[in-house]
This record gives sequence, C-alpha cells and structure tokens, in this order.
Amino acid sequence: MMMDLGSGAHLYLIWGSAMLFVGVIGGIMAGLLGVGGGIVIVPVLYHFLSVMGVDESMRMQIAVATSLTTIIATALSSTRSHYKKGAVDIGLLKSWGPAIIVGVIIGTAIGGHVDGRVLTAVFAVVALLVATNMMLARDRSSDPQKNPPKSVWAILGIVAGGLSAMMGIGGGTICVPLLSFLGYDIRKAVGTASAIGLIIALPGTIGYAMSGIGVDGRPPFSVGYVNVLAAALLIPMTVLFAPVGARIAHSIPQRALRICFGLFLLVTSIRMFHDLIF
Repeated sequence: MMMDLGSGAHLYLIWGSAMLFVGVIGGIMAGLLGVGGGIVIVPVLYHFLSVMGVDESMRMQIAVATSLTTIIATALSSTRSHYKKGAVDIGLLKSWGPAIIVGVIIGTAIGGHVDGRVLTAVFAVVALLVATNMMLARDRSSDPQKNPPKSVWAILGIVAGGLSAMMGIGGGTICVPLLSFLGYDIRKAVGTASAIGLIIALPGTIGYAMSGIGVDGRPPFSVGYVNVLAAALLIPMTVLFAPVGARIAHSIPQRALRICFGLFLLVTSIRMFHDLIF
C-alpha cells in the first residue's frame, strides 16, 4: 500500500531533492542530444514511484505522463537555443508534424490503458535498439541527404510519435538516429528533434492527464497520470540547463556526440530490463 503524505514526509523530501538533481541532468541532456530529458526523467521517476509504493501497473504511466509535461518547457528552451544556431529545419517540422501528432494520439491512447509493464518493455527495447545504432552505425552526414516519399515520411512520423508517447520521451531518442540515417547533419537532427519534442509532449500530456482521471492509487498532487509536484520541481531545472547542453552540442565532435548518446541509452535500457525482469 502506498504510504500517506504525512508518514512519508521524509521520503517526499528525498524525492524532491532527486527531482531537482534529475532536472539539471535532464536539461543538459535535452540540449545536448535533443531528447527532451525524458530518457533521464522516466527511469528515475519510475524508481522513486516504486520506493513510494505506487502499484507497478501504473508506475510507468505516471512516469511517462510527468516526463511529457516537463518536456513541453524543456523543448521550448532547447529549440530556441538550437534555432539561434540555425539547426532547426522548419520545413521538415511543417511537413512531418501532422503524422507525428497522429502517432502521439495513438500512442497515448494505448499507453493510458495498458499495464505499465508493457510500457517498461517498450522503453527498454527501443532504447537498446537506438543505442546500438548510434554507437555502431557509421557517420552518414557526408552522404547525400535522402528524401523518401511522403507516404514513407508519414509512416515514420506515426511510428516515431507513437513510440515516443508510450515512452514519455521527446523527439530525440527516435528521430535523431532516423534523421542521421537519412543524411542529416547530427547537429541539425538534434536541433530539429528538440522542436519535435514539443509536438509530442503537448498532446501526450493532455491524453495521459485525461486517461488517468479517477484511477485509484495515484500519488498525491496528481492530475490524471501527471504528477504536478514532480513536474513543478523538474521544469525550472530542465529549462535552466537545456541551453547549457545545446552549447556543448555545438562545441564537440559529431562522433563524440553519437557515442555519448548511445552509451547513455544503453545504460538506461539495461536498468529498465533489470527492473522488468527482477
């Protein structure tokens, strides 16, 4: 049974401190990798919700929904920084955005109603695949930029939006490797993915907030599956430190950026598999 707010006051103090720290790391990773910070925030929230005694069937929904809420602010800050450096492809956002939104709606509808362990498995598998690709795939930035048919772009957008909504992440985890494969410069891929994170986070947050209304066992200060307390602590830190990550992204070699991205996802995936199995 989840402990009440009074008896678990010390736990909430620890949780609040952890959220502030994770907000700093999440903000830096958002600017550095265009990932919206969710790849950091979701596993940590999941862990602390476990410690707090929240039922396993809804831990991942709460972590995902709260992460998407923070990404709204983080994506705005990170996108602004990348846009100033000319690393956001506005044309691609206009053409690809509608398909991504459709995917987010589908992913949120699924994520809001399946057992949380399904979302944990999706998170772990996708993170592992992306990590492997980013670390082992050759640098394609010198290749001619590919331009698939609109139908292919639409399918890719729906898949990317759906998986991102189910994982509680911004556009970077899936869209950065995809755009890199299509010949985009890694920095432009990261910058554009930051903006895609906003397209994913807005409808995703609304969907999870609505689908969690009235569900028993949620932690205090929750609106649907969105935990407002955690979001209020995370957002200022992620917004403050996202520009720091963006500056780092434009000052280190592209290969180093890919390895950094891949290693972080690999560690995250292993941890989520451990929680899922054990």
